[in-house]
Amino acid sequence: MFSPLPPATVTTTLELMKPLYRFLIVAMALFSVVESSKSISSCNTGRSSVEQRLVAKAFKSVSGFNSSSSWFRKGVLLSNCSSQSHVISINLPSKNLSGTISWGYLINISNLQLLDLSGNSLQGRVPTWLWSTSSLRHLNLSNNRFGGSVVFSTTAFIQMLNLSHNRFTNWVVQHHQYQRYSSFFPNLKILDLSHNHLRTPLPSGFTNLTNLQYLDLSNNNLTGTFPSDFPPLNNLHFLNISFNRFNSTVSLNKFNKFGKAAFIHAGKNFTYTAITPIHSNNHSATTTPASQAIHTRYKHKHKHKTHIIIAVSCASSLAVIFIIWALLRVARKKKKERCKIKKWAISKAEDMMSGVTVEKSGPFEFETESGSTWVADLKEPCSAAVVMFEKPLMSLTFRDLIAATSHFGKESLLAEGRCGPLYRAVLPGDLHVAIKVLEYARDVDPRDSIAMFVDLSKLKHPNLLPLSGYCIAGKEKLVLYEFMANGDLGRWLHELPTGDTNVEDWTRDTWEIQNGVVEGSSEKMGWLTRHRIAVGIARGLAYLHHAGSKPVVHGHLVTSNILLADDFEPRISDFGLRGEPNPNCGTEGDVYCFGMVLMEMLTGKTGSEETVSAVRKAVREGEGVRVLEERLRVGGEWESEMVESLRVAYLCTAESPSKRPTMRQVLGLLKDISPNQPLTPS
Repeated sequence: MFSPLPPATVTTTLELMKPLYRFLIVAMALFSVVESSKSISSCNTGRSSVEQRLVAKAFKSVSGFNSSSSWFRKGVLLSNCSSQSHVISINLPSKNLSGTISWGYLINISNLQLLDLSGNSLQGRVPTWLWSTSSLRHLNLSNNRFGGSVVFSTTAFIQMLNLSHNRFTNWVVQHHQYQRYSSFFPNLKILDLSHNHLRTPLPSGFTNLTNLQYLDLSNNNLTGTFPSDFPPLNNLHFLNISFNRFNSTVSLNKFNKFGKAAFIHAGKNFTYTAITPIHSNNHSATTTPASQAIHTRYKHKHKHKTHIIIAVSCASSLAVIFIIWALLRVARKKKKERCKIKKWAISKAEDMMSGVTVEKSGPFEFETESGSTWVADLKEPCSAAVVMFEKPLMSLTFRDLIAATSHFGKESLLAEGRCGPLYRAVLPGDLHVAIKVLEYARDVDPRDSIAMFVDLSKLKHPNLLPLSGYCIAGKEKLVLYEFMANGDLGRWLHELPTGDTNVEDWTRDTWEIQNGVVEGSSEKMGWLTRHRIAVGIARGLAYLHHAGSKPVVHGHLVTSNILLADDFEPRISDFGLRGEPNPNCGTEGDVYCFGMVLMEMLTGKTGSEETVSAVRKAVREGEGVRVLEERLRVGGEWESEMVESLRVAYLCTAESPSKRPTMRQVLGLLKDISPNQPLTPS
């Protein structure tokens, strides 16, 4: 009888296999570089080559980079020791690098075989030409903040591609004019695109990755049909497509080698089919007499041994049962004497639809990536109901949240913000939500919390992201929001092309920097879009401050909690969810924060006191143009409108709270800056 591995065993096996393959990835990359650079001795410690200096220029504006450091000289390998030698490897993992690379300096490095920038905080878009570099064999950009498109090229010969834990949203197949029907990445053996924001169908030609041995697409929002849209699965040694929206057309029994953890919340119809057991007395009609004789002799030979084993097993089982009974009796006695529970027994039941193990009794402890923990002090997970404001008839409990987030696992963790960890989940009914744990509210009376959640759910405005629901699990208070796949404003400002309002369609490189000049009119579109977003944020804040009988203070307005809807309308989240009231953080504090956000939108610099000081100084001196983001400096009326917006930000960040305008006044000022321009980009 077919018997799949227990979920815990499957998950453990999957987690053990993944580091092994990652080790093989690194080993393959290093072996390739060593084989290609046997002539290297001490050339990297001597005079730098022309291409090595180009690499230094490409990283010059990256924070944390130092071209004179030993790790840079060791990380950029040359093919020989001459001044005309070629760079074949850029290996700079986990160097605390942050910012944007000037990719244009690397375009002429034609012999690059390995590029490893993993484990940093680099951002921006990867240029199209890099994907199609014919010499590149190993590309590892994992654990960064890169965004944009993954470009599959028919002219590249990449063997290992690791883009996991980034912000990529789309992929494009780039055909050569003479290779339109060829396979892209024909030599690709390892592909890891997990933990990105991909939400498109699998690209045409994906099935042609016949050499693929390792495939991880987990934690995206991909669509397609399994297994017909996938590469040949017989060649794969590792597969993980969990947390996507695929549709399976077959039973998973034949793919048991990948384990159940490979298909957790992979989409629809991902199920195992029960197989009827075949009993020993139900032989096939084609069984030969010789085989029957062999079977009979084997059965008699082991009959006595089998009886002994059964007897010993029964005796052992009785002994174990007796010991357990005695221990339970002692435990009950101690419980009555002390009048308290020392520890609840944990029993587990498997969620057959998702393959996730959910405890029947608690308390439940969950650990985040930062090492902090939160505990739902419940005995039964079904005892804590999930209240959905817009769908009051939905019958959900804390158990559903556990199953939908894979036991609030790290693979479902989106971020750890000011209020607490934030998780992504797909609830029954294909309801895609974000779940936030309010760490500060553990000691707040549940009745007070419920009253606050109900009040916040009533705040309806196109530029607000209201609460969808809540769950009170012991002392933990969890709130649910609609999941916004386009991400937040900070991501759009710093990781996507300027002015690109379609984060999925990046098939054209109109924004690409060529010889230091940005082509196209994306700068103008970028200003119109940013102006529209700024007006939307101001409108949402004005509603919070002035619509009700008393103002609702946000308390921590930053670009990361301004989300972007599908129509690119800004939605303010986390409003009203503050810890202890801060007398210094009223509506005037929100106005100041809005000024910082507006400065970040116009300068491209992360909102900080240093940015505020620099912008205010430039505005006072009448030189607001010099602090505008370089790609937004287009001259004419567009530039003057941006400078005027900086003046609004200047007013919002006045040192004295009494001198700051109200959000109604800010909204009026912003709308007056560009009265003749459409608020939505055409």
